[in-house]
Amino acid sequence: MVTEQAVLDALRAVSDPEQQRDIVSLGLIHDLSIADSQVTFTLAFTTQSPGSKATMHSMASRVVGKIPGVSKVQVKMGGTPTARPAPPQAHGHGHGHAPGPEKSPELIPEVKHTIAVSSGKGGVGKSTVSVNLAVALRQSGAAVGIIDSDVYGPDIPLMLGSRGRPGMFENRIIPVEVHGLKMMSIGLLVNDREPLVWRGPMIHSFIQQMLKDVMWGALDYLVFDMPPGTGDAQLSLSQVIPLSGVVMVTTPQEVALLDVRKAIGMFQRLNVPILGIVENMSYFVAPDTGARYTIFGEGGGQKLVSEYNVPLLAQVPLDPETRLAGDEGTPITLRRPDSPQAKTFRELASAVRRRVDELAVLKPLPKIG
Repeated sequence: MVTEQAVLDALRAVSDPEQQRDIVSLGLIHDLSIADSQVTFTLAFTTQSPGSKATMHSMASRVVGKIPGVSKVQVKMGGTPTARPAPPQAHGHGHGHAPGPEKSPELIPEVKHTIAVSSGKGGVGKSTVSVNLAVALRQSGAAVGIIDSDVYGPDIPLMLGSRGRPGMFENRIIPVEVHGLKMMSIGLLVNDREPLVWRGPMIHSFIQQMLKDVMWGALDYLVFDMPPGTGDAQLSLSQVIPLSGVVMVTTPQEVALLDVRKAIGMFQRLNVPILGIVENMSYFVAPDTGARYTIFGEGGGQKLVSEYNVPLLAQVPLDPETRLAGDEGTPITLRRPDSPQAKTFRELASAVRRRVDELAVLKPLPKIG
């Protein structure tokens, strides 16, 4: 039978790398429960860096899983009362501005433009767009970074072909460099099969620390690959820095448009400029006949353009090689730079640059207040 004492004894082997003390004596273990052979507890972090949190989460899960008789371990991540509080949730019914803290451009003072790539639902190819947009911006001569903000499905390391771990210098994280991009992802810090059970305050803390605790240096563009939906990551990012704008990714069919409209509405309430729409998987060209098929319907991107009076930035074709390039870690803009798909992504990058410049001239970056 698994005992509480056996679990705590095992966890004493896990130390906070910053404080050099074990997580039990630091009081980080909360809500420990044992049901039959299943162990559940919360790591109640305070001010630790994202790298330290991920390391301790991984080690704690591993050491408890090795206890004889334990069949399953669930390690949640939470905060103590001394941790940074969660950001206020956006309320309201379409009236006025969403409440929130003052945005802090000082978190990344050397970054000129911040671009979120978002969607209302999963499965529309948002990460593919994010990666190829970042690479195409880099190919234009810009200095570019990319943050994988999807803590539940961090795919960017796989799609960029990088499994290296970030370094540390003077208690700050050095981002991984791959294909000329600076990149950070929680996927670099945890096991591929290890789930992160994070509540809203932890996501808010992660977003902040990916900015202030990472040595991004001077960048022209920092691209954020956002998780699907309208949740904590989108709200937190919109509240802590003045985003230059958001690129909305959809597929042509109505079920995708339904969710993208919700996401656009959220960003509008948060006063984040909509840079435009990318219609992904717009059509498929048969390689043997050259016939063009609209597998997911057509006209969806144009509907959003008409409804919200924003540009249609690109219509990206459905292409098996684009998928293969992402799986093998060399984005299509690098794998086949002369392909129609690579050309589309370069045109997307040009459209995004123009749109960012236009909005910067029109008015100062907005603040929530």
